[in-house]
Amino acid sequence: MALKVWIVEVFSVEDNLMVPKYNRKVKLRAEYDPQGINLKLLEMDESNQLLEFPVDADTDCCKVGTTSYLFAIENDTILIKFSNRDEARYFTIAITKIKSGKDASIFSVRTEDSSAAQYFQFYGYLSQQQNMLQDFVRTYTYQRAILCNLEDFKDKVVLDVGAGSGILSFFAAQAGAKRIYAVEASTMAHYAQKLVEANNLTSSIKVIPGKIEEVELPEKVDVIISEPMGYMLYNERMLESYLNAKRWLAPTGKMYPSRGDLHIVPFTDDALYMEQYSKANFWFQTCFHGVNLSALQNCAVKEYFRQPIVDTFDIRICMSKSIRHVVDFLETDETDLHTIDIPLEFHILESGTCHGLAFWFDVAFGGSQQTIWLSTAPTEPLTHWYQVRCLLEQPLLLKQGQVLTGRVVLLANKRQSYDVTIELTVEGTTQTSQNTLDLKNPYFRYTGAPVQPPPGKRISLCCSAGCPSALDKRRAPPDKRGVVRRRAAFASEKRASVRRRMLHSLDCQEHVCWLRQ
Repeated sequence: MALKVWIVEVFSVEDNLMVPKYNRKVKLRAEYDPQGINLKLLEMDESNQLLEFPVDADTDCCKVGTTSYLFAIENDTILIKFSNRDEARYFTIAITKIKSGKDASIFSVRTEDSSAAQYFQFYGYLSQQQNMLQDFVRTYTYQRAILCNLEDFKDKVVLDVGAGSGILSFFAAQAGAKRIYAVEASTMAHYAQKLVEANNLTSSIKVIPGKIEEVELPEKVDVIISEPMGYMLYNERMLESYLNAKRWLAPTGKMYPSRGDLHIVPFTDDALYMEQYSKANFWFQTCFHGVNLSALQNCAVKEYFRQPIVDTFDIRICMSKSIRHVVDFLETDETDLHTIDIPLEFHILESGTCHGLAFWFDVAFGGSQQTIWLSTAPTEPLTHWYQVRCLLEQPLLLKQGQVLTGRVVLLANKRQSYDVTIELTVEGTTQTSQNTLDLKNPYFRYTGAPVQPPPGKRISLCCSAGCPSALDKRRAPPDKRGVVRRRAAFASEKRASVRRRMLHSLDCQEHVCWLRQ
């Protein structure tokens, strides 16, 4: 996992005098760090770590003579002396690149340092990896997509982008991949390596610590696998890293996933709107401990309405069929995701107040043998992506049959997210509404409580990710006996589905064991 290891002598510098710090030679290990490199001083047998410190563009250091380097760290100044000029020159080149920024990648140019540090720290926690691994829909669908397309993985070279714990690399190994390069920029790379060794897969899975924009691979790959989706599909801007990895993809290579669909639909939800609006009532106080706060109420309202809402909802709050914005990952360039302009045209199916737009996404794994879909629609089992709703500060009153037009513009920023601008107009009227939201700062509203249907809705609907078709059907008055029969059939199908899933899981486990043999 180390970039390089040297045998060095270390001295403390005090009042222009050099004093041996350890009275013996030690090992200097340079490891990858998202902001530069991480230096560790270890005993020769690596049984004990003596000192550790990061080196980035702001580190105070300099070369001394031809074989030494001086570092000012916290309240100490140390001098590291290398065995020969060649070792010192190699080390100097690495430090110079970091200090000068000449080794800056596309990722570094488009991302603030503070955002990158927070991002990689977040995904370096085992608890966060556990949260994703325990998302059954996510993990099971990825495994199914890979094992149902053995032709794409058997004896092939695979690249896992943003590997995290390495779970997708393990699935590729289960499918018979010849070699797998698992690239991970956070400290989770260390844990992934432990799992690879514990599962006796060091001969097929190679963990590479680093950003995909910065690492070098020894060969082209046949398949790229990744889980690059964020809230509203695009948040975190990892899709750009996923697309950047195509420089290592063979001309006839595959991508898992191969396509992403962002669904957009207008919704009505008085309770959510009033909940968000009433948060600003605190600032309406004219005598808060003797202080008038009301001058800030309008500012507070705007701030709350800049927050996208992350939760789930009853599909019956949707007022029309959803519009689908499709991204083909094999054809799209990463620069295409810097500004995403989506035209909108909704044909309203029910009269009511439009409080904003709801978003969810589906991704497709277009394999040679089978296409598998992963959906985050409100009609599907809940995932850790939930759904996202963007409120309008000024709602629109809509009538059945009217046409709602406009656009959604997602403008990428250096905080690994997007500014989302919504512009809507009711055709044939003077009604318009606009809002700009900060996708980096969502409000996580989901509590685990059952989703409440909108007022006046009694009949439970069951539909696929193409939920708008169900919105058309709900206008017809139901036949009571038909409802009973459909409910009984649905319950029977649900039980059968659970049995099939259990049997399929057992089949997968047997298949995995057979592949390992």
